[in-house]
Amino acid sequence: MKLRVAFAGTPIFALPPLAALHGAHHLVGVLTQPDRPAGRGRAMTPSAVKQAAIGYGVPVLQPPRLRSHGAGDAGDVAATLATTLATLRDWQPDVMVVVAYGLILPQAVLDLPRMGCLNIHASLLPRWRGAAPIQHAILAGDATTGISIMKMDAGLDTGDVVLEASLPIGAQVVAGELHDELARLGAAQILAALEGLANGKLVPRPQSASGVTHAAKLSKDEARVDWTSSATHIDRQVRAFNPWPVAETRLRGEPVRLLRSRVAPAYATTTGTVPGTVTGLVDDALEVACGQGVLQVLQLQRAGRRPVAARDFLNAEQHGADPAPLVFE
Repeated sequence: MKLRVAFAGTPIFALPPLAALHGAHHLVGVLTQPDRPAGRGRAMTPSAVKQAAIGYGVPVLQPPRLRSHGAGDAGDVAATLATTLATLRDWQPDVMVVVAYGLILPQAVLDLPRMGCLNIHASLLPRWRGAAPIQHAILAGDATTGISIMKMDAGLDTGDVVLEASLPIGAQVVAGELHDELARLGAAQILAALEGLANGKLVPRPQSASGVTHAAKLSKDEARVDWTSSATHIDRQVRAFNPWPVAETRLRGEPVRLLRSRVAPAYATTTGTVPGTVTGLVDDALEVACGQGVLQVLQLQRAGRRPVAARDFLNAEQHGADPAPLVFE
């Protein structure tokens, strides 16, 4: 059964579900965030979802805001919301699918489609509600994450779950790789959820009141490496913050990004060594003493240069003029 589907999303994560819906249902229109300055030239750039929607020949709507931040903008927001609602009514959607849209939808929008609004969320709810569930799952050392298809309500990721699917988190997977896997899983799950809802075989279930955690938006400050921390903690930072904001340390006063790492086996001890000291190259990995354990760094990047393997990084440093030991700060 083909449904009339409106779609709300903005970043690359939303592209696989958008493509799946375009192929399987009647995509009647897309909501996405306004164009933003991007790149070195800061040129106004459309979102990934807008570019895809234009390619599909689907109407695009870009309201700057749908909820008021105070009395000062109430009139403008009310007018924008009225226009948005009028357009949505013209589209006549059976359902709206929301994926990382970036704007909070008011109740009037949530109530408009006859089947409601479904959100594709990158965690197994109620764990990791919020803006950065993929990164927080890695930071916490979770063994498993997944996709939840949730019927949206007025709360932040609090709606009833329609369908979910789990995905193991590999020991060396970085956030960018997990992001892509979950995006593909979300595309498959939303098609299954729409089919199940349309034929009455799926019944939404309330989220558990226990096990609730929140995944706050990331900041660059979190990516600064403290070598007195454990190797396990730093390895999780490296993996969670690739591709953004990227774990960063300093070497001889200059920034160095850490892109790939793993925790060294327990027998690799550096008792008495200053945390941050590079103790050698083992299996093409730089071994770095930490407050507890040893981190094996596999890929690094100097500011303004391309990423390099650990062996190439060490060779370049050893050919430099400074013979002092390498100590990350």
